[in-house]
Amino acid sequence: MTNAAVQRLPGPRLPAEITTYVGRGTEIREVKRLLGVAPLVTLTGPGGVGKTRLALRVAAAVRPSFGDDVVFVGLAELHEPKLLVNTVADRLGLGDRSTRAPIDLVVDHLRARRLLLVLDNCEHLVEASARLVEAILTSCPDVVVLATSRQSLGVAGEHVLPVQPLAVPEPGESVAAMENYDAVRLFLDRATAVVPSFTITEDDVEDVIRLCRALDGLPLAIELAAVRLRSLSARQLADRLNKRFTLLTQANRSAPSRHETLATLIDWSHQLCTEQERLLWARASVFSGGFDLEAAEAACCGDGLDGDELLDVLDGLIDKSILLREEHHGQVRFRMLETVRQYGEERLRANGDLDRMRRRHRDWCTALTSQFAVDWFSPAQLDWIDRIDFEHANLRQALDYCIGSEGEALVGLRMVTDVKEYWVMRGLLTEGRMWCARLVGVAPGDTELRAAAGWVDAFLALIQGDIPAYETTLAEAAGVAERIGDDRARAYVDHIRAYHALMGNDGAQAAELFHRASESFQDMGDLSGELWSRFNYGLAVSLTGDLDTGRVVMRDCVDRYTELGEVSWRCWALWSLSAAEYLAGEYESALEAGLAVLRLQRRYGDRAVMAFALTVLAGCSTHLGELRRAARLLGAATTVWNSVGASPTNYTAFVEPMQRDIILVTEGLGPETAAAEFTTGAALPNDTAISYALREDMSRVVPEAAEAPLTKREMEVAELVAKGMTNREIAKSLVISLRTAETHIDHIRTKLGFSNRTQIAAWVAGR
Repeated sequence: MTNAAVQRLPGPRLPAEITTYVGRGTEIREVKRLLGVAPLVTLTGPGGVGKTRLALRVAAAVRPSFGDDVVFVGLAELHEPKLLVNTVADRLGLGDRSTRAPIDLVVDHLRARRLLLVLDNCEHLVEASARLVEAILTSCPDVVVLATSRQSLGVAGEHVLPVQPLAVPEPGESVAAMENYDAVRLFLDRATAVVPSFTITEDDVEDVIRLCRALDGLPLAIELAAVRLRSLSARQLADRLNKRFTLLTQANRSAPSRHETLATLIDWSHQLCTEQERLLWARASVFSGGFDLEAAEAACCGDGLDGDELLDVLDGLIDKSILLREEHHGQVRFRMLETVRQYGEERLRANGDLDRMRRRHRDWCTALTSQFAVDWFSPAQLDWIDRIDFEHANLRQALDYCIGSEGEALVGLRMVTDVKEYWVMRGLLTEGRMWCARLVGVAPGDTELRAAAGWVDAFLALIQGDIPAYETTLAEAAGVAERIGDDRARAYVDHIRAYHALMGNDGAQAAELFHRASESFQDMGDLSGELWSRFNYGLAVSLTGDLDTGRVVMRDCVDRYTELGEVSWRCWALWSLSAAEYLAGEYESALEAGLAVLRLQRRYGDRAVMAFALTVLAGCSTHLGELRRAARLLGAATTVWNSVGASPTNYTAFVEPMQRDIILVTEGLGPETAAAEFTTGAALPNDTAISYALREDMSRVVPEAAEAPLTKREMEVAELVAKGMTNREIAKSLVISLRTAETHIDHIRTKLGFSNRTQIAAWVAGR
């Protein structure tokens, strides 16, 4: 799979820590203790106090207790409360190809899982975060949430742990005693990173103490101050800080608060920057979720910031700990801590330059999405998927800016339609529809862009099964197309209507509309639209009984996609061929095309087409006499269907054949064996399910009992897990404590090499 596909697969993911972690031993132990007794632990405190790093360190420490099932969701760059649940669902590997509320999908997915969910930076989304957490904790007894926020979430059962600054020494402490104070240890660690020879001596120990006390033990403040040791001694640094805080105290007539301490230090760091560094700091604050060199060149250079000197300026901000450098699969990206980014944004606002820089950011993002559309039909397709994955937060930021006025909304409509394939393949249908609707609501009258957004919105609604919205939105798009004479939009309206007919098993109507749309696209030179309609025309013709014609059409489309280096629609064309062959009873041919889909999915990672392919392969195995294999494949397909929030029964043509195949498998194997094989297949992770379908080595998928024997008590617990009981229900049934039940389940997972309860259930069923 592509890097992005791997990143988006559900599983344990924690951001890498790019600097060493110092101290907090007592806090780590306390948070670990609270996570054992409370369903929600919220780390609170001001910006810069170290909440995120503490949460990451604790999550890594307790990961084994959750069977490695830990999911981290960073919310700093998310500004739209309505997208919170969708963002969490995406991190869990869920899609939204149905009309079900995303929160219901998340809750159903987590209901039987023992999982630690880390929600970082909730303070600007407190109400939405509280609703999400309350819904999860109410229905998912084995899920524990660790949140960070500047304020509590106010949810029942919440344990709030204020994160205090690092411990600082009292004046007069000895050099030997310094190692007992986390603030000094952090300062020394960061100081030696910039001045390797730096040590604390009798001559400067009081200066270091003054520094740490003046900085109030705030980790971010200490890190920003330590980089100044390149040009100042500890005494000079302490003296200069003392002067600044004295001025602040005189102005406020009281000791500075921790917020003021950090703000003063950030302000001093800003003043010590060169003019170009200040410009880049402020201008880069418009990025959300980070940026790369190319983005900085496009959005930040000019008007005092020379592009030829950009690398030197970036290096300067990295040296001063204003920018953080991260490398992802050979690509370097930069980001700021949220407190530092907000300072830069305030500088832009104070200078009256915020709107201009947000527009430049929007222009860069517009160029990015335009190039995505141009390069979609090329061997670079998978690279572009990765790219938009990385820039998703920036895309949201740019689209949010476009909602501000009619003129900007038109630009936003072009952006949201240029990446229509991204919304579909990543399962972000609700988000795509949201942006379409919001932008259309602001954009002026009848335009080609309004018509395009209308049919895109209608297509996304159709995939989700929201037929009323599909009908309304497509009718509006058709009306705009007719009023302005937009032939391209007319063709896409026909295309989307054909999809609706195809899903309803009206092959004749679908074939007529797809054929008409395909010819229109060909006349206009729209190759993407032509092939998209063409292979669906082949499937529609096959449903009318003309498999020979349909087969020729679909194979031709597959060949043309292959020549172009296109992968996404090639998978769907191959699946269409597989489905047509299966429905016509040509099971060997269907099997060949379906396996070709799964081979491509190793690189691509579109779970919707994966689910369709596994479903067809299960049907083929049924009729080829491999009933156990059919049951396992159907179980694997069902798991993938559940993860994308959809069902193959949305396609009417599949309903009767699926019901027939399930009956054949159940009668052939017997209900108990069929259920056991289905459960085993349902427990397979996506990559393992593909390996199984491709008949690769499966000897290590499910360990035999002899390889990992359980004790008598562990076997009892495993059997109760297989019955769907929660940890609390197991504890009550066996008259043991909740902690003992959790320990037994942890041991079972470890011995069997499993990461979730479904795998345990499958193992029990297969014994």
